[in-house]
Amino acid sequence: MPSPFLDTIRRDIRLRGYSIRTEKAYLQWIRQYIYFNKKKHPKDLGAYEVKAFLSYLATDRHVAVNTQKVALNSLVFLYHKVLGKELGDLGFTLATKQRSIPTVLSQEDIKHILGCLKGRNKLIIEILYGSGLRISECLRLRIQDIDLQKCSVTVKDGKGNKDRQTLLSPRLIPELEHTIEAALKVLQKDNEQGAGPSLPYALGRKYPNAYRSPRWAFIFPSTTLCQHPVTGITCRHHLHQSVVRKALQTAVAKAGIVNKKVNCHTFRHSFATHLLEAGTDIRTVQELLGHNDVKTTQIYTHVIGQHYAGTLSPLDRMVP
Repeated sequence: MPSPFLDTIRRDIRLRGYSIRTEKAYLQWIRQYIYFNKKKHPKDLGAYEVKAFLSYLATDRHVAVNTQKVALNSLVFLYHKVLGKELGDLGFTLATKQRSIPTVLSQEDIKHILGCLKGRNKLIIEILYGSGLRISECLRLRIQDIDLQKCSVTVKDGKGNKDRQTLLSPRLIPELEHTIEAALKVLQKDNEQGAGPSLPYALGRKYPNAYRSPRWAFIFPSTTLCQHPVTGITCRHHLHQSVVRKALQTAVAKAGIVNKKVNCHTFRHSFATHLLEAGTDIRTVQELLGHNDVKTTQIYTHVIGQHYAGTLSPLDRMVP
C-alpha cells in the first residue's frame, strides 16, 4: 500500500531535481530505516536511531563502504531537507575504503572479448573502451550527442551532473551510422503510435512535440515501451544495463579470460591506462574521463608504474 509519507519525500526529491536512480536509492534506505525502527515515524526518532541503523548496516549486514555512504546521505536528506531537523554529530565513522588498483585488460584481451561479441553489444563495448564512457553514460546517448564529423561524443549529465566531451574512434563511424539509422526507424514507428523516447519532465512539458525530434532519440533504445516514472506517459527508454552485462560475461567466458574480474567499467579503466601508456598527458585523460581532481586520474599511473618512474631498485645499484 502506498505510503503518504514516502510520497511526500518522493515529491521533495523531484522538486530538487535529483535523478530517478537517486530517488529510488533514497526511498529504499528510508523505508529500511523505518522498518528497522518498527515502523515508528522518523520525526519521533533522531540521531541515536540513525547511528544505530548505520552501525547495524556496518556490523551485522557488512555492507560496502559506498553503500553505507548512500544510506547516510539518504537519512541526512530525510532529516535536513524533509523534516527540517538537525542530526548534529552522530559520532559515527564510516568504514575506511582501501584504495584498490583497477583491473585493466591488455589490448590483446580486449581483441579476444570483442571477437566474441557482435552487433549492438559489440558496438557498446567498443564505445566504452574507445571513448572511456561509463555504461550508464553510453546507454543514455542520444543522436544529438554524437558528432560523426568531428569524431566527438558529448556526455550530458554525467556523474556529478556534469557535461563533458570525449573522443570518438573513427573506426566506429560506419557501425554507428547503421545503428542510428535503425534507431530512427524505431522512433518513426513509435511516433505513429503517439509515443517516443523518454524525456526529462521539464523538457517534455515545455516542448510537447520534442519526442518526435530525431535528435532526442536514444542510439540504443529499449526493445519495449514503458511508462515514464514521473509523467506516466508511454515512451521508450534506453537499453537496460543488464542486457549488456550479460552479453559481456558470456563473451569473457568464451574468450577464456579467467584471471581477471571483467565488467563494463573495466573498459573505462583500460581506456585511461592505455592512453597514459601511449604518452597522453594526464590532464587530458582527466578531462576525457570527467574527473574533478587529477588525483582520481593518478590511480592509473599506479597501474603502469609511472608513480615510481625513474626510481631504481637498490638491487640494480649493486656492482656485479
